[in-house]
Amino acid sequence: MRALLTLAWCSAWSRRATLSLVLLSVALSTFLLLGFEQVRTDVRDNFSQSVSGTDLVVGARTGSVQLMLYSVFRVGSATNNIRMSSVEAIAKHRAVAWVVPLSLGDSHKGYAVLGTTAEYFNRFLYGDREPLVFAQGRAFDDGIEGLYGAVLGAEVADALGYRLDSKLTLTHGAGGLPGAEHADKPFTVVGILKRTGTPVDRTVHISLESMEAIHIDWVGGAPMRGVSIAPEQARKFDLTPKVVTAALVGLKGRAAVFNVQRFVADHAEEPLMAVLPGVALDELWDVVGVGEKALIGMSAMVGVVSLAGLVAVVMAGLNERRRELAVLRAVGAAPRHVLMLLAGEGLLVTLLGALLGMLATGLFIALAAPWAQAHYGINLKLSVPSQAQWGLFAAVVAAGAVASLIPAGRAYRLSLADGLSPRV
Repeated sequence: MRALLTLAWCSAWSRRATLSLVLLSVALSTFLLLGFEQVRTDVRDNFSQSVSGTDLVVGARTGSVQLMLYSVFRVGSATNNIRMSSVEAIAKHRAVAWVVPLSLGDSHKGYAVLGTTAEYFNRFLYGDREPLVFAQGRAFDDGIEGLYGAVLGAEVADALGYRLDSKLTLTHGAGGLPGAEHADKPFTVVGILKRTGTPVDRTVHISLESMEAIHIDWVGGAPMRGVSIAPEQARKFDLTPKVVTAALVGLKGRAAVFNVQRFVADHAEEPLMAVLPGVALDELWDVVGVGEKALIGMSAMVGVVSLAGLVAVVMAGLNERRRELAVLRAVGAAPRHVLMLLAGEGLLVTLLGALLGMLATGLFIALAAPWAQAHYGINLKLSVPSQAQWGLFAAVVAAGAVASLIPAGRAYRLSLADGLSPRV
């Protein structure tokens, strides 16, 4: 067997110019399959680990996926706000342990601004119930004392070069409109969080009172004409928020989750809904699952085309190799040895191509990880191939071995027909 493999290697090496193209096509198909599986797995892990320890997310009645996207992942916008009185009513439920309100809508240089309470930094957990940790500084103070203090996510601070005591101004909405900046009420950075690999890294956190203060001289999404309230003057007003975007809810016991969910749905003051983060994410994967299957199918088709190219190249060269096969028969090779030689040659090309594709996948993940983290907050992890990736790798190699049997079978029949006198 070793002699046959050595001979197959030498035979493939003698046709390296042609087979190298086939090898590259197999590598490309393997790279697409393994790379997509890696990215798909990491994206799902990032979404799943973005929030933990929160039993319910409460917001205006809409789709559960949409509520999760805008409240936790800062994607899209809310269809409607909810009253602060409704949040307070939920907090008084006997099964509720804590409630953290969230107010969204403004931005800073493309990053979302989140108005919340200081309790957010104690209650919000991610990953395997890991708490938020400050790399520098502290949380802002609720109330008038911490009115213009901001806590930055790690990515915001790194990308924009902010440090403690840096000054920044917020923008109304997503920005892009003239006069949309709250330039008259600058904020001071009082804290910077450690990197979490979640949307927290791409968020500017301020207090709910701060969110009210910067909009105190605005109406209908625009500044009031002829009215300008200075930052210090804003402290004299009642800055208790009337509405918020959503709320994170923690329960005293998981057994009460459906009871509280029904209580929220039956709230009489306004239409509300409460979603379980895990259930909403499952619905999200159901939505994107069709696209995932389509991409896997396209990658598999590339693999089929690559293996078809391997079969075509080997088959096309068989007539030129009939004299070579006859020489092998003359030195004692049986027809089965000819079959094994051609099959081994195709298997070697497929295996080398698959290994090259796996190496390319690792290189791609290593190079793309910083870019994906900076632009999309997705933490691509360079790690040992998963069981699913090894399964795809084995499938490519197995398919190559099966495909190689086609030209190998043809060579077997030719060796039987030609014997020691090839018809060339």
